[in-house]
Amino acid sequence: MLLLVLFALLLLFCNLDVWYFLRGALVFIEAWFQPRIEDILAEQSFDGIVLTHDLDYLGHMNNSRYLRECDFARFHHYMRNGLFLTSRKLGAKLVVGASTIRYRRSLVFRELFQIRTKVLGWDEKAFYLEQRFVSKKDGFVSAVMLCRQNVVGSSPERIIEFICKKKIECPEFSEELKHWISFISASSQALRAESGLEHKNK
Repeated sequence: MLLLVLFALLLLFCNLDVWYFLRGALVFIEAWFQPRIEDILAEQSFDGIVLTHDLDYLGHMNNSRYLRECDFARFHHYMRNGLFLTSRKLGAKLVVGASTIRYRRSLVFRELFQIRTKVLGWDEKAFYLEQRFVSKKDGFVSAVMLCRQNVVGSSPERIIEFICKKKIECPEFSEELKHWISFISASSQALRAESGLEHKNK
């Protein structure tokens, strides 16, 4: 019986990213019992530490791990400000449509850090967020990511009105964010033209 259990666990760990789902469940439980953040534009912090499974062959935090940690930090952020549960109530899904990360200094083994997440604004289709990796050692911003969170099945404005019970004015986009959105749009148009979709839609 023990061998069957061990074999089943081996199959599970070989075919599923078990730690990812366990971590997601822990983030959900932690956020559920924390106080609600009423201000949807407020910056929130999510603590992390670099462990052995985060390291690359140079002893630094692997590039892909930054994106994974951002996933958990966004989920925590959406749980506390109501975006996640509200989108579920409205039958909407929050899907990453684009992300760009800039690495400034490596995070090393056992280094403590915070991911500071905030909503920068939104348009008719998506929320735009910034996520910063801040070292607890000296406050240095080790990496910064911009993320476009597409809303499928609803709209950002409808979700915000549902949460806040009133219309909230979108903050003015920074020049940096405007350039990034323009880059996404240009990339999308180029790929559509390359695949012939632009021609078919005319």
